[in-house]
Amino acid sequence: MAKPNYSFEKRQRELAKKKKKEEKEREKAARKAAGLPPVADEPEADEAADPPAAAGQPGQG
Repeated sequence: MAKPNYSFEKRQRELAKKKKKEEKEREKAARKAAGLPPVADEPEADEAADPPAAAGQPGQG
């Protein structure tokens, strides 16, 4: 049985991340050029609710 090539897998993940980031930047530039408002990745209300919930989760520590 062949052993896994972790370096290749890691490189593929890095390339996928880079491609996704570039696509997001292109979309953002296109929206800006079209005069549309930017799209928020995460709503601000969720960010305020996350820290107290995360602090009380079991299994941390």
